[in-house]
Amino acid sequence: MESKKGTTTLGLVCKDGIVAAAEHRATMGTMIAHKVAKKIFKIDEHLLLTTAGLVGDAQILARFLKVEAELYKLEREEKMPVRGAAILMANILNQRKFYPYYVQLIIGGVDSTGAHVFSLDPAGGAIEDVYTTTGSGSPYVFGVLEDHYRKDMSIEEGIDLAIRAMVAAMKRDLASGDGIDVVAITEKEYRELTNEEIEERKKRIGL
Repeated sequence: MESKKGTTTLGLVCKDGIVAAAEHRATMGTMIAHKVAKKIFKIDEHLLLTTAGLVGDAQILARFLKVEAELYKLEREEKMPVRGAAILMANILNQRKFYPYYVQLIIGGVDSTGAHVFSLDPAGGAIEDVYTTTGSGSPYVFGVLEDHYRKDMSIEEGIDLAIRAMVAAMKRDLASGDGIDVVAITEKEYRELTNEEIEERKKRIGL
Protein backbone atom coordinates (compact mmCIF):
# COMPACT_ATOMS: atom_id res chain seq x y z
CA MET A 1 0.00 0.00 0.00
CA GLU A 2 1.30 3.45 -0.89
CA SER A 3 1.92 5.27 2.38
CA LYS A 4 2.84 8.71 1.14
CA LYS A 5 0.10 11.31 1.39
CA GLY A 6 -0.09 14.87 0.09
CA THR A 7 0.89 16.36 3.43
CA THR A 8 3.82 16.92 5.75
CA THR A 9 3.69 16.26 9.49
CA LEU A 10 6.37 15.43 12.03
CA GLY A 11 6.84 14.48 15.66
CA LEU A 12 10.03 14.47 17.71
CA VAL A 13 11.04 13.69 21.28
CA CYS A 14 12.98 16.23 23.34
CA LYS A 15 14.52 15.85 26.78
CA ASP A 16 11.55 17.61 28.37
CA GLY A 17 8.64 16.70 26.08
CA ILE A 18 7.58 16.32 22.46
CA VAL A 19 7.09 18.65 19.50
CA ALA A 20 4.72 18.09 16.57
CA ALA A 21 4.26 20.16 13.43
CA ALA A 22 2.12 20.09 10.30
CA GLU A 23 1.39 22.36 7.35
CA HIS A 24 -2.06 23.56 6.27
CA ARG A 25 -2.51 22.51 2.63
CA ALA A 26 -5.06 19.89 1.55
CA THR A 27 -4.87 18.68 -2.04
CA MET A 28 -7.03 16.75 -4.51
CA GLY A 29 -4.54 15.51 -7.07
CA THR A 30 -2.84 18.63 -8.42
CA MET A 31 -5.53 20.99 -7.08
CA ILE A 32 -5.20 22.79 -3.75
CA ALA A 33 -8.56 22.02 -2.17
CA HIS A 34 -8.08 23.82 1.16
CA LYS A 35 -5.45 26.13 2.63
CA VAL A 36 -6.44 25.85 6.30
CA ALA A 37 -6.59 22.09 6.86
CA LYS A 38 -6.15 20.97 10.47
CA LYS A 39 -3.68 18.09 10.78
CA ILE A 40 -2.78 18.17 14.48
CA PHE A 41 -5.57 17.07 16.82
CA LYS A 42 -5.49 17.61 20.58
CA ILE A 43 -6.59 14.32 22.17
CA ASP A 44 -5.91 15.32 25.79
CA GLU A 45 -3.71 17.76 27.69
CA HIS A 46 -0.81 15.31 27.36
CA LEU A 47 -1.59 13.67 24.01
CA LEU A 48 -1.90 14.57 20.32
CA LEU A 49 -2.47 12.98 16.93
CA THR A 50 -1.13 14.16 13.56
CA THR A 51 -2.75 13.00 10.34
CA ALA A 52 -1.86 12.54 6.69
CA GLY A 53 -4.32 11.10 4.18
CA LEU A 54 -8.06 11.38 3.61
CA VAL A 55 -9.58 14.18 5.66
CA GLY A 56 -12.74 12.24 6.56
CA ASP A 57 -10.79 9.22 7.76
CA ALA A 58 -8.43 11.43 9.77
CA GLN A 59 -11.24 13.33 11.48
CA ILE A 60 -13.23 10.24 12.48
CA LEU A 61 -10.13 8.54 13.90
CA ALA A 62 -9.27 11.66 15.90
CA ARG A 63 -12.79 11.65 17.34
CA PHE A 64 -12.52 7.94 18.19
CA LEU A 65 -9.26 8.44 20.05
CA LYS A 66 -10.44 11.53 21.91
CA VAL A 67 -13.54 9.72 23.18
CA GLU A 68 -11.52 6.65 24.21
CA ALA A 69 -9.03 8.85 26.08
CA GLU A 70 -11.89 10.53 27.95
CA LEU A 71 -13.46 7.18 28.84
CA TYR A 72 -10.10 5.85 30.04
CA LYS A 73 -9.71 8.87 32.31
CA LEU A 74 -13.23 8.52 33.71
CA GLU A 75 -12.92 4.78 34.38
CA ARG A 76 -9.38 4.74 35.79
CA GLU A 77 -9.00 8.28 37.11
CA GLU A 78 -5.73 8.67 35.26
CA LYS A 79 -4.63 9.76 31.80
CA MET A 80 -4.31 7.25 28.97
CA PRO A 81 -0.64 6.29 28.45
CA VAL A 82 0.84 7.31 25.11
CA ARG A 83 1.75 3.72 24.30
CA GLY A 84 -1.80 2.65 25.16
CA ALA A 85 -3.21 5.25 22.77
CA ALA A 86 -0.88 4.06 20.01
CA ILE A 87 -1.80 0.39 20.52
CA LEU A 88 -5.51 1.21 20.61
CA MET A 89 -5.29 3.15 17.35
CA ALA A 90 -3.15 0.41 15.78
CA ASN A 91 -5.86 -2.13 16.64
CA ILE A 92 -8.56 0.08 15.10
CA LEU A 93 -6.53 0.40 11.90
CA ASN A 94 -5.70 -3.30 11.74
CA GLN A 95 -9.35 -4.30 12.04
CA ARG A 96 -9.97 -2.40 8.81
CA LYS A 97 -6.82 -3.41 6.90
CA PHE A 98 -8.80 -4.95 4.02
CA TYR A 99 -11.02 -1.83 3.77
CA PRO A 100 -8.49 0.55 5.23
CA TYR A 101 -8.55 4.05 6.56
CA TYR A 102 -6.34 5.94 4.12
CA VAL A 103 -4.18 7.62 6.72
CA GLN A 104 -0.68 7.76 8.10
CA LEU A 105 -0.63 8.89 11.72
CA ILE A 106 1.70 10.10 14.44
CA ILE A 107 0.70 9.79 18.10
CA GLY A 108 2.81 11.72 20.57
CA GLY A 109 2.67 12.83 24.15
CA VAL A 110 4.09 12.83 27.66
CA ASP A 111 3.04 10.47 30.47
CA SER A 112 4.47 9.03 33.68
CA THR A 113 7.07 7.05 31.68
CA GLY A 114 8.33 10.06 29.74
CA ALA A 115 7.95 11.50 26.25
CA HIS A 116 6.95 9.27 23.34
CA VAL A 117 6.31 9.48 19.59
CA PHE A 118 4.75 6.63 17.57
CA SER A 119 4.34 6.30 13.81
CA LEU A 120 1.29 4.30 12.62
CA ASP A 121 0.68 2.92 9.14
CA PRO A 122 -2.73 2.20 7.53
CA ALA A 123 -2.56 -1.52 8.37
CA GLY A 124 -1.99 -0.90 12.07
CA GLY A 125 1.76 -1.06 12.42
CA ALA A 126 2.94 1.09 15.34
CA ILE A 127 6.61 1.95 15.77
CA GLU A 128 8.07 4.14 18.50
CA ASP A 129 10.98 6.36 17.57
CA VAL A 130 12.67 9.56 18.72
CA TYR A 131 11.44 11.32 15.59
CA THR A 132 9.24 10.51 12.63
CA THR A 133 7.46 12.21 9.75
CA THR A 134 4.57 11.44 7.39
CA GLY A 135 3.30 12.47 3.99
CA SER A 136 4.73 13.51 0.66
CA GLY A 137 7.09 16.03 2.24
CA SER A 138 8.60 13.48 4.62
CA PRO A 139 11.83 12.82 2.67
CA TYR A 140 12.81 16.48 3.07
CA VAL A 141 11.92 16.47 6.77
CA PHE A 142 13.96 13.31 7.34
CA GLY A 143 16.93 14.99 5.65
CA VAL A 144 16.81 17.90 8.09
CA LEU A 145 16.18 15.74 11.17
CA GLU A 146 18.93 13.27 10.32
CA ASP A 147 21.43 16.13 10.27
CA HIS A 148 20.26 18.23 13.20
CA TYR A 149 18.34 16.10 15.72
CA ARG A 150 19.87 15.43 19.15
CA LYS A 151 18.33 13.38 21.94
CA ASP A 152 19.26 16.04 24.52
CA MET A 153 17.44 18.85 22.71
CA SER A 154 15.26 21.15 24.79
CA ILE A 155 11.66 21.83 23.81
CA GLU A 156 12.68 25.26 22.52
CA GLU A 157 15.41 23.74 20.34
CA GLY A 158 12.94 21.10 19.18
CA ILE A 159 10.43 23.75 18.11
CA ASP A 160 13.07 25.54 16.06
CA LEU A 161 14.14 22.28 14.43
CA ALA A 162 10.53 21.35 13.62
CA ILE A 163 10.00 24.73 11.95
CA ARG A 164 13.24 24.37 9.98
CA ALA A 165 12.21 20.91 8.76
CA MET A 166 8.71 22.02 7.79
CA VAL A 167 10.01 25.01 5.84
CA ALA A 168 12.40 22.73 3.93
CA ALA A 169 9.53 20.41 3.01
CA MET A 170 7.25 23.23 1.89
CA LYS A 171 9.97 24.61 -0.38
CA ARG A 172 10.24 21.33 -2.31
CA ASP A 173 6.89 19.54 -1.96
CA LEU A 174 4.00 21.03 -3.94
CA ALA A 175 1.41 19.26 -1.78
CA SER A 176 2.66 21.01 1.38
CA GLY A 177 2.28 24.67 2.23
CA ASP A 178 0.07 27.58 3.35
CA GLY A 179 1.48 27.88 6.85
CA ILE A 180 2.54 25.74 9.79
CA ASP A 181 0.98 24.53 13.04
CA VAL A 182 3.39 23.68 15.87
CA VAL A 183 2.46 22.07 19.21
CA ALA A 184 4.73 21.32 22.17
CA ILE A 185 3.77 19.07 25.08
CA THR A 186 5.63 18.93 28.39
CA GLU A 187 4.68 17.58 31.82
CA LYS A 188 3.26 21.03 32.59
CA GLU A 189 1.31 22.04 29.47
CA TYR A 190 -0.08 21.51 25.99
CA ARG A 191 1.16 24.53 24.05
CA GLU A 192 0.09 25.53 20.56
CA LEU A 193 2.28 28.23 19.05
CA THR A 194 0.66 31.27 17.47
CA ASN A 195 1.39 32.30 13.89
CA GLU A 196 3.24 35.33 15.26
CA GLU A 197 5.52 33.14 17.40
CA ILE A 198 6.28 30.88 14.43
CA GLU A 199 7.10 33.84 12.16
CA GLU A 200 9.36 35.36 14.82
CA ARG A 201 11.23 32.08 15.20
CA LYS A 202 11.61 31.74 11.41
CA LYS A 203 13.22 35.17 11.26
CA ARG A 204 15.50 34.44 14.22
CA ILE A 205 16.85 31.23 12.70
CA GLY A 206 17.20 32.80 9.25
CA LEU A 207 14.35 31.17 7.32
